[in-house]
Amino acid sequence: MIQLYNRPTMRILSIAIAFCLAFSLTSRAQNTLTAQEKKDGWKLLFDGKTTKGWHVYLNKSNGAAWKATDGSLSFDPQAEGKGDLLSDGEYENFELSVDWKVEEGGNSGIIFLAVESPKYEHAWHTGPEMQCLDNDRHPDGKIPKHRAGNLYDLIASKQESVKAPMEWNTAKIICNKGHLELWLNNVLQVETTMFTPEWAAMIKGSKFVKYPDFGTARKGHLMLQDHGNKVWFRNIKIREL
Repeated sequence: MIQLYNRPTMRILSIAIAFCLAFSLTSRAQNTLTAQEKKDGWKLLFDGKTTKGWHVYLNKSNGAAWKATDGSLSFDPQAEGKGDLLSDGEYENFELSVDWKVEEGGNSGIIFLAVESPKYEHAWHTGPEMQCLDNDRHPDGKIPKHRAGNLYDLIASKQESVKAPMEWNTAKIICNKGHLELWLNNVLQVETTMFTPEWAAMIKGSKFVKYPDFGTARKGHLMLQDHGNKVWFRNIKIREL
């Protein structure tokens, strides 16, 4: 029998094949749910191909600056059709998981319990925000309670775990009957209780004091923030509690 390859060559080929298979499986896994996730009640909010299920706040534009490309929902600050992007659905008690990354010097945020009404100029006038930021290059990185993973302008992270710009982070927001947890890359960032006198006092001591309905809605939209920088989101999924 003719030996076509020696052992070192076969080992290299085996490694290459294994790498290709792993890469293929990882690529296919984006913006999908496992059988167990479906059983547990998770739902995808982004299909990886379209912006279906999302719209710009109050339909102030056609949202063309938000694009579904390469399996991610991205914002192009140079394009027409800008604005904060809201989920069509509203949620009360939930666990939300989102992958995100920003460009160097980038700033964005994930806002929840946002009210969509002509009464409010912006969704962030009502909904709290989990900050998405390049801590080292954006000016907000020098401000306490404005860094990545923070409950923006309200509570600083207990332990920072953000990755470098253009690397994917996984954020998790758990909101359940007033109990709030923010996680970043499997590290707990913030834990607090909403809708209490202490919550109201915290808002009163923040920049949101000028917005009387901020942080009071118990049900609302999710929002991906247009902060004028490139940002990407993927694997946006939610489980109602």
